[in-house]
Amino acid sequence: MHVPMIELRDLSRHYGKRGAAVEGLSLRIETGEFLVLAGHSGSGKTTTLSMINRLVEPSRGAVLIDGVDTREIDAVALRRRIGFVFQDIGLFPHLSVAENAGIVLRLKGMRPREIMIRVDELLALVRLPPEVFRDALPAALSGGQRQRVGVARALAANPRIMLMDEPFGAVDPLTRDELAFDYRQIHERLGLTTILVTHDMTEALLLADRLALMREGRLVQVGTPRELLSAPADDFVRAMVEHPRRRAYALAAMQAGDSP
Repeated sequence: MHVPMIELRDLSRHYGKRGAAVEGLSLRIETGEFLVLAGHSGSGKTTTLSMINRLVEPSRGAVLIDGVDTREIDAVALRRRIGFVFQDIGLFPHLSVAENAGIVLRLKGMRPREIMIRVDELLALVRLPPEVFRDALPAALSGGQRQRVGVARALAANPRIMLMDEPFGAVDPLTRDELAFDYRQIHERLGLTTILVTHDMTEALLLADRLALMREGRLVQVGTPRELLSAPADDFVRAMVEHPRRRAYALAAMQAGDSP
């Protein structure tokens, strides 16, 4: 029987009187897949992501990785196997770029020389030349550079799975596009399985192998970007995918010299 890399089974998270943040979510993510969880703010995307590495425990249902229920795995050990990139990356301001990128390796007891070699590899991978950035402090970096350090840190322990929560949302649009497409290349190069959360439908459609669209804690439609664009499941999905399409049409009309 085929076992996916990640399987969410009837996953739910309730918060007392606030009700369900996520309700009855079932989803399979294959090895090497780039899955985007998209939807409006408050749709349950981040809660779903956080249940995968047990930052949030499900009220019902299960998360399986390689067929193993994550509740059977020590939570700290689980998180060290999974890369996690946040919008607010939380670099330690008093530590250098190299020290921030290698902090997980130090916690794992790796030797200093091995850490230095690995960190230099990671900085080169995220397009931060080590000889320039190794000793810099976070305050000297741009927002995009700090986010690249965050990606390097998440990749340090050679995870097979990367979870990304609005990772490019705090930078300007040009830097955001550059970071997103650079990470997509890293995903391919390293053979990662990535789940990325975003509310930006243009980003979702351009990056995803498959897109899982959420509304009020539930999955509305799962499919390739082409499938959602050509056959939206309902008016909500249609409105979500039409927004970036309208913007593309308007830009094309402006370029042609017509009114949008």
